[in-house]
Amino acid sequence: MKKIIILAFAFSLTSCAQVQQTLNQLPQLSSQIPGIGVGGVDIASGLKEALNKGITQQVSKLTAVDGFYKNEAVKILMPEELQKVDATLRKIGLSSLADEGIKVLNRAAEDAVKEATPIFVSAVKNMSFTDAKNILLGNDSAATSYLQNSTTTALYGKFNPVIKSSFEKVGADVVWSKIINKYNTIPLVKKVNPDLTDYTTNKALVGVFKMIAVEEKEIRNNISARTTPLLKSVFAMQDGK
Repeated sequence: MKKIIILAFAFSLTSCAQVQQTLNQLPQLSSQIPGIGVGGVDIASGLKEALNKGITQQVSKLTAVDGFYKNEAVKILMPEELQKVDATLRKIGLSSLADEGIKVLNRAAEDAVKEATPIFVSAVKNMSFTDAKNILLGNDSAATSYLQNSTTTALYGKFNPVIKSSFEKVGADVVWSKIINKYNTIPLVKKVNPDLTDYTTNKALVGVFKMIAVEEKEIRNNISARTTPLLKSVFAMQDGK
């Protein structure tokens, strides 16, 4: 039990090979799950199906082009201290420059999310039986909260350098230098120099966990979303709590 519940929610970007490698390291768990008489092979198959469902429907979308930029739920906008920059640029006829500034922030986030896989797998492997029980019987975001608490620091460490590198790759550093320089030359404005790498990293993290929470809530509350025997068996226990 202690290894399987969160995997149904991890929805990370794990390939089948990575999932199988992790599963091969797990003990036969059915004896620890009262009321669920499934063997190790069935567990492995169920987990792969659950992960593939999550990959297809939610988090993996964030890694595609426009995964952040055209998803209004997670789209990264200019930081609060730069909202005036955005408004000012648009006022003086530079809307296209402002739009490009927002786009490159989202492109960097799309690149960074690809780094989530091994960190989510590690969180699953280190989960205790108590963690799993609390998640199963917890609220609609219990699994998401567990992942958030146990992976945020590591994810930040992975995302941050990727975003910094991506800024250079997609030309964000050039775009934003142009934006900041243009704004700072406008008379009477207060000069700005934000840390966009840190800002985008944190917004990418918010987006990842928001998408995980969407699928977690769906599986918990919609029986038809439990598309594998494993999900049906496990969450039947939750339904009767």
